[in-house]
Amino acid sequence: MLPLFRRSLLAAALGVSLLSGGAQAAQPQTGGTLNLVLNYEPPALIALTTVATPALSVSAKVTEGLLSYDYDLNPQPQLATRWEISADGTRYTFHLRPNVKWHDGQPFTSADVAYSIELLKKVHPRASSTFANVTKVETPDALTAVLVLSRPAPYLIKAFAAAESPIVPKHIYDGSDPLTNPHNNAPVGTGPYIFDKWVRGSYILYRRNPDYWDKNRPYLDQLVVKFIPDAAARSVAFETGDADLGYRTPVALNDVARLKQLPQLGFETKGNSYSYNVSSLQFNLDDAHFKDLRVRQAVAHAINRDVILQVAYFGLGQVTASPIAPGIKAYHDPAPSPYAFDIKKANALLDQAGYAKGSDGTRFSVTLDYNPIAEDLRKTAEYTRSALAKIGIKVTLRAQDLSSFVRRIYTDRDFAFTLNGHSNLYDPTVGVQRIYWSKNFRKGVPFSNASDYHNPEVDRLLEAAQTENDPQKRVEEFKAFQKIVEQDLPDINLISPQFITIYNRRVHDHSVTADGIEGNLSQVWLDKK
Repeated sequence: MLPLFRRSLLAAALGVSLLSGGAQAAQPQTGGTLNLVLNYEPPALIALTTVATPALSVSAKVTEGLLSYDYDLNPQPQLATRWEISADGTRYTFHLRPNVKWHDGQPFTSADVAYSIELLKKVHPRASSTFANVTKVETPDALTAVLVLSRPAPYLIKAFAAAESPIVPKHIYDGSDPLTNPHNNAPVGTGPYIFDKWVRGSYILYRRNPDYWDKNRPYLDQLVVKFIPDAAARSVAFETGDADLGYRTPVALNDVARLKQLPQLGFETKGNSYSYNVSSLQFNLDDAHFKDLRVRQAVAHAINRDVILQVAYFGLGQVTASPIAPGIKAYHDPAPSPYAFDIKKANALLDQAGYAKGSDGTRFSVTLDYNPIAEDLRKTAEYTRSALAKIGIKVTLRAQDLSSFVRRIYTDRDFAFTLNGHSNLYDPTVGVQRIYWSKNFRKGVPFSNASDYHNPEVDRLLEAAQTENDPQKRVEEFKAFQKIVEQDLPDINLISPQFITIYNRRVHDHSVTADGIEGNLSQVWLDKK
């Protein structure tokens, strides 16, 4: 049974202040332009149909969520000012903030909330599992939305952050194709910043919302989001002051130690607890080579995670064989992989699978696609190519832009295996289930079940954990799930990266919530130059 859960604006105001990014002045200063740097251009400016990191990093600036969260994932008000959960866990009642306007002047109401939840269930890569138990959203009045569940969902109260469950304007999306709606690239929201323009290949400009519901905020005049694909160029931008802020370790990992010597720069690890990541080597189980378990086992035996941690991540992370990140301590299984690094076993398995070495030592050739969003994934791809060459698998690396990568993996399914990173978020049901649940094999939906993995027992365990209110039973279900997928090898989990936010010390209060830079940045302010 879930206890009654209430939060109010007063409770939030009396809570511990969560400040980051330098000492807080007595009074935040107003004005100025913040330059936020991304290493890749977003595929869309709202995290409605995609969970690509660049989209997550900009979405909440315009389109908000019902709640925000402190570092310990305790809910705080945003578009909802207070809320209750029924004792049986099947009704979530949200009392909405009054007098909130969309950026086009239309009023924000419970109809927008109901529409958004139903839309997310249909088009968001994670929401089909997140909101699987939500049967309807009642709107008894304009400022009350009630989520009605068929069964409890013990994780659900943590699901309403802006970048994870954006509330979109019904009057703009209703009757359109949400995948192609032009407002995905020119968003209209309730947030502290109003979309101004997107100069493709260069930057996005947001300007201050003068009618924001949180009076006196935001403090900035403008927010400029710059795309700098080259890691060395990003380092230079921080050195010269052209970049004020970047997250998820926005420079080459081998450059972090050098940059830490610069007095104008600060480094922060807070603001990442909403979204732990795991990097993995995912197999296409429909591929002629990798549908054979023995081949996948051989690849697993040829991979040395400790080497990857050093050569690709420069020690900034943790080795993991589990799909559940070590940061989610309650559910993570720290046991090592059942397929330890062993070149002899790898070769024997490939022999058994019928892939004999040719005269040049090659058994077969295959192409590896890697997600271009992170330098560490490229370096892991280079390591993988070298490692598999030692067992007779010739690997060709394929570089492509993010949109092409997503289309190839999730729409065209024109790949053999891929290096990718997945956000676990705050709970395995939300961040992990989507990758392994057979019902989430959905062509065209990014960051879903790319392997086309089907295991009835895994489905049973994941679906049981969706509704299990007994914490210990839920732990047992997730532990059993981990052991099965680590044996089945639809993917090989490798590293959980440590994310670092880099900022110019003139920037204050940038990582004040669990989602850090993926939050709305309404509290950020700048020292005057």
